[in-house]
Amino acid sequence: GLNFIDLMVRQGNIDNPPKTPLVPGFECSGIVEALGDSVKGFEIGDRVMAFVNYNAWAEVVCTPVEFVYKIPDDMTFSEAAAFPMNFVTAYMMLFEVANLREGMSVLVHSAGGGVGQAVAQLCSTIPNVTVFGTASSFKHEAIKNSVTHLFDRNADYVQEVKRISADGVDIVLDCLCGENTGKGLSLLKPLGTYILYGSSNMVTGETKSFFSFAKSWWQVEKVNPIKLYEENKVIAGFSLLNLLFKQNGGGLIKGVMDKLLNLYNSKKIKPVVDSLWALEEVKEAMQRIHDRGNIGKLILDVEKAPTPLMANDSTETSEAGEEEEDHEGDNENKERMPFIQ
Repeated sequence: GLNFIDLMVRQGNIDNPPKTPLVPGFECSGIVEALGDSVKGFEIGDRVMAFVNYNAWAEVVCTPVEFVYKIPDDMTFSEAAAFPMNFVTAYMMLFEVANLREGMSVLVHSAGGGVGQAVAQLCSTIPNVTVFGTASSFKHEAIKNSVTHLFDRNADYVQEVKRISADGVDIVLDCLCGENTGKGLSLLKPLGTYILYGSSNMVTGETKSFFSFAKSWWQVEKVNPIKLYEENKVIAGFSLLNLLFKQNGGGLIKGVMDKLLNLYNSKKIKPVVDSLWALEEVKEAMQRIHDRGNIGKLILDVEKAPTPLMANDSTETSEAGEEEEDHEGDNENKERMPFIQ
């Protein structure tokens, strides 16, 4: 699985990144080839998916058994590689942190991404949950049925939400950070919960930009605990990778995965795979995430052959990360177009 956090690792936008050379990637699916001496519950040949503390983008992966889960019979390997990070993150935020219940409302940014689509599906398992989503306008047609109200990511979504729900929302899930932090807090109802789980606004150009990093944090509204107390609001953060690999959360996540796989087996949720890419195409795959062009999860497939180069007929991205229309007749920009699910 390829996630936005992989771009942040590549650019150095995380604390204490591992030293190079390193193999990126935090989730994968495959077949068990070997077992540790004390491993129980798995056999060689089992179809599994797993969390990995780096090194997932490899042909052979080794990880502790507590991070490994069997794949349901009717789930494909690509779906399995798209499942753990997105759905566990979405489930933990909605049910463990924010206590989502019937009749609540949720605002989720990047509604067309992997986590956004997982959030939308999980919200649909609870009666009468209203989902407000923001996404790039070119994604709206594809995802309009997954959320209740959909807004352009560049529009004034605060006013749009308040026009529909004057009191605001119960839960805000923010993967953007920056100025969206203050906007999210302003939209919370009393007893509402704001959860920060990413900071994609820090990723703009091809390399780490200290200007965009500083600007993003400068725009974060300073949180006053007394104001939270007076307004009955909750502010929280969630990092699945820290919970798994630094805070001994493997046991808790195992229980969450069991619940999610039950939902999958009962056909209430299903991972959305945007596209499959060969390992040699990782540059182009990361560019697609950088451009916010994906709907659902991008997958690196070690058995897939690279797709021949084709002229780019969609969009190219400026250094600021904004989509720009491709100029007709410009054949200098080439990209590999992958197999789209």
